[in-house]
Amino acid sequence: MKLSTKIFLGMVLGVIVGASLNWLSGYESGFAANLAAWLVNSVFDVVGQIFIASLKLLVVPLVFVSLVCGASTMGVNARMGHMAAKTLGLYLLTTAIAITLALLFANLINPGEGIDIATTSIYEAKPAPSVKEVLINIFPTNPVKAMAEGNMLQIIVFAILMGVAVTHSGEKGKQVLSFFESFNEVVMAMVSFLMHLAPYGVFCLLAKLFSELGISAILDLAKYFFTVVLVLLLHGLGVYTLLFKLLTRLSPLTLLKNVRPAMLFAFSTSSSSATIPVTMNVAERRIGIDNSIASFTVPLGATINMDGTAIMQGVATVFIAQAFNIDISLGGYVAVILTATLASIGTAGVPGVGLITLSLVLQQVGLPVEGIALIIGVDRLLDMVRTAVNVTGDCVVSTVVARSEGLLNEDIFYEVSDRDQYEEKQG
Repeated sequence: MKLSTKIFLGMVLGVIVGASLNWLSGYESGFAANLAAWLVNSVFDVVGQIFIASLKLLVVPLVFVSLVCGASTMGVNARMGHMAAKTLGLYLLTTAIAITLALLFANLINPGEGIDIATTSIYEAKPAPSVKEVLINIFPTNPVKAMAEGNMLQIIVFAILMGVAVTHSGEKGKQVLSFFESFNEVVMAMVSFLMHLAPYGVFCLLAKLFSELGISAILDLAKYFFTVVLVLLLHGLGVYTLLFKLLTRLSPLTLLKNVRPAMLFAFSTSSSSATIPVTMNVAERRIGIDNSIASFTVPLGATINMDGTAIMQGVATVFIAQAFNIDISLGGYVAVILTATLASIGTAGVPGVGLITLSLVLQQVGLPVEGIALIIGVDRLLDMVRTAVNVTGDCVVSTVVARSEGLLNEDIFYEVSDRDQYEEKQG
């Protein structure tokens, strides 16, 4: 059985077991309720948290070491600036398209009609950093502190500086580069080992989640929930594939098959950052992207590529406006698009980024920020889907950039898909 199939089965079983345990926990006392509580708190939560911790353990060393190696190669060819500009431009373009689609479909479906809410509980949004703070905080004062805190933008800047310095250090630099290349192979081996344990970690994570939320969380805000999911699927399977086909002339279906493990990981963990090791592994070994490209585009995408979050913000803005019976003008929608696109970079390193940027968007168009309280109940479930979309976008942009730079191995790109098809026939 292929790894992606195992992960998918783990997801399905996790949802079934979690929903069943949620039903059992409804009993006030008795053996069934105690068993459910023990399984959730002492087994599923422990295994799931250890799995997430193991993923996060590899993020910083993998990003730093890979990017030092990649920057060393790119520094020799003096292409880093050109490649960075293309990557950032594509990420911003896809985010703008995502929020535009969200606003369009939300106005067609009208998920907030008929709710008629005047007041609701207050949601206190964390303050977003100013533009000045964002620019200053990109550059690290202490690289060790940046790695300890997992500040991805600062790690990227420091790794690029070190990589460029390595290329200008002559023979000594070659020795340092050789060490980092060997270290990179060791870290990737650790990632491969962890991927084989993924089905069990995924099962425990989803069993824990659905044991707490149950299926009823979706039914309470069904129209809003399925509107967001519809736009997420349209963007992930429509916009990305069209953009990929136009810019690379390669098969979008083959790309989606190769990206499956990263998508399933992202769905289960709800964290683009925690999925970085898997995304890097997929980008290099299943898609064929050169390390010099993947080591830059993947961590940067996990930090600033917020297509899924932008879609949630677009639908949520329309939903909250309709729920409070507030009309948004055309100028207001343009402001939403610009604010959400630019805020995806400005709040990249802030916890709870989705709700922070949503509060910025609501304030921009004069909507009550406390409306966020309406959607918090299903946001955790939607976060799973939008994270999978974000990671797919990271892989699409990385492939497009690698193709344009002549650093995409098409033999690997098609070989993996062909091998999967052969295994499916044999199985």
